[in-house]
Amino acid sequence: MAAEQREAEGGWPGTEVLAFGQLRDLVGTQEALIDQLRLRIAIQEENFIPKEDYEAVVRKLEKEKEEHSKTKILLAKESEKLQFALGEIEVLSKQLEREKQVFEKALSNVKSKALKESTKKDRLLSKCNEIENHIMKQEDILNDKENEIQELQQFITKQKQTLKTQVSELKIQKQQESYIAQVLEKKQKKGLK
Repeated sequence: MAAEQREAEGGWPGTEVLAFGQLRDLVGTQEALIDQLRLRIAIQEENFIPKEDYEAVVRKLEKEKEEHSKTKILLAKESEKLQFALGEIEVLSKQLEREKQVFEKALSNVKSKALKESTKKDRLLSKCNEIENHIMKQEDILNDKENEIQELQQFITKQKQTLKTQVSELKIQKQQESYIAQVLEKKQKKGLK
């Protein structure tokens, strides 16, 4: 009977004060947690790679690919020239053998021309080797850039996941705070009645 009378008069004042104190402590703890999360988010934003940097690396990679493509086309053209020169040398050599006995003078002219073509062939071979070396270097650069882009994409994916988790945690904390505020408000209203 006495308990019912106390409850009608406003409940157990000591218990409410204790519960209110515990709720206030809980809110304080959650605020400290929120401050820690905000600090972690600020630190992560400092370490975050800007989208512009990522796009600049992608543009650079595309430019490198274009240059690589142009170099391949140039190599193909030079290879055709080389094949043409090699074919000419072969024709001239056969012609030289056929006319050797009859045309000694013509033979010396053909030898001279063959020597020029051979020099031309050597120059073309040298140029092709340079182009092949350049292509290999370009391919190494492209591979390095592709690896760099993959690393950046993995980093961005991790950052996104971390931020999603933090946002989710903040939403949960806000809901908890709202709930606690509602409970406190109901308790206060009950206390006033």
